[in-house]
Amino acid sequence: MLQIGYMNSVILHNISKTYNKGSTLAVDKVSFEVATGELFGLIGPDGAGKTSIFRILTTLLLAESGQAIVNGYDVVKDYKIIRRNVGYMPGRFSLYLDLTVEENLRFFATLFGTTIQQNYELIKDIYIQIEPFKNRRADKLSGGMKQKLALCCALIHKPSVLFLDEPTTGVDPVSRREFWEMLKKLKYQGITIIVSTPYMEEATLCDKIVLIQSGKILSVDEPGNVIKAYPAGLYAVKSGNIYHLLKNLREYEQTYSCFAFGEYLHLSFKNNSSESASGCINYLQHKGYSNIQIKPITPGIEDCFIRLLKQ
Repeated sequence: MLQIGYMNSVILHNISKTYNKGSTLAVDKVSFEVATGELFGLIGPDGAGKTSIFRILTTLLLAESGQAIVNGYDVVKDYKIIRRNVGYMPGRFSLYLDLTVEENLRFFATLFGTTIQQNYELIKDIYIQIEPFKNRRADKLSGGMKQKLALCCALIHKPSVLFLDEPTTGVDPVSRREFWEMLKKLKYQGITIIVSTPYMEEATLCDKIVLIQSGKILSVDEPGNVIKAYPAGLYAVKSGNIYHLLKNLREYEQTYSCFAFGEYLHLSFKNNSSESASGCINYLQHKGYSNIQIKPITPGIEDCFIRLLKQ
């Protein structure tokens, strides 16, 4: 048995999950812990295993091996207790489209034996943004408003742990920013929040993150520590014809990795010496490039993710 500490809301130990009669490995011996009151992020692209982990933790899916604990309760033996005490917002909007905003919220409150009034203070800051549309059917709401309604429904019974599976996917940048501001406020109310996202830039908004790909954990740490662990210098490179520039830099013998990031390429070298950048410029000039820009930059989470994939 795992040793359960009261400081941890969630503990996973060697959790594995397969599909298609064992032919597809979705989660591969995943282990991590989430401290009580933490805003914790699962960061990875589609198909990384994030949703499978969420479904295991919310007792909707059984793992083949390992153990998962939520608030000191085993997800298999104590699933009924866990379901009463966690909130879950799935990736796809799953509320009743033919019910109004208020009807959806009242319905979920009733399921958990509570009322909107009883826990109104918890959802107040979010609900006042959708209250003007309380009589509108859910299928007539914008993406951002659907997101806020789903969050209210997940919170209405005052859960101790809140699971949010890719909550900002498909919504506009303003709604994404507002959503993360709401999460910060919820954290200060003592709720442990576990959020998954494919957006690497959202990783820095979390207290701690897991970088995950193909069911395997690449790193578990605070976002700042992940960035500090980047082992080599990183450069932004720009010149004419970025497609051919990318191709030529990947062919350069001193290149460790090179990827497109907007109008620049992010480049790291095998030998991170002071001559690396100047040698690269000479190489590109020999290839016929002019107006070459190359400058050292601080890596972001996406750079770290790509680096970890290559190790």
